[in-house]
Amino acid sequence: MTNSLEAQRIVLQGSRCTVCGTVAFPASTLCSRCVTPTAEPVDLSTSGTVWAHTVQRFPPKSPPYVPPVGGFTPFAVGWVELSEGIRIEAILDTENVDDLHGALVHLTAVVPVPRFEVVEAGPSSAPSTVGDTA
Repeated sequence: MTNSLEAQRIVLQGSRCTVCGTVAFPASTLCSRCVTPTAEPVDLSTSGTVWAHTVQRFPPKSPPYVPPVGGFTPFAVGWVELSEGIRIEAILDTENVDDLHGALVHLTAVVPVPRFEVVEAGPSSAPSTVGDTA
């Protein structure tokens, strides 16, 4: 018998290849690296770090977007890096959408898309840039 906390647990389902160890999201039976049908389901981390982000400052095209009752509010979208070494695109729930680079986040929803809540503001005030190489 499971308790109500386990029943409410939010899980981000990915896959891990049994041959090369590659982790992927969303889950698949085919490994995206070695292209073999050897990937198995795995629960991914529920916490991560914002790797890069942007702010959606205008309503998306409708349909499929359905405006909320109170009207559109700008929201953050970004890439969250998980401990498994992969990055997941997600909506980022926060009061301050301007400085999220490096922020710690926790998974709050997976449907219709992954959604993470900011736990701690990022250490950097510099804007994040995708594609930087060190």
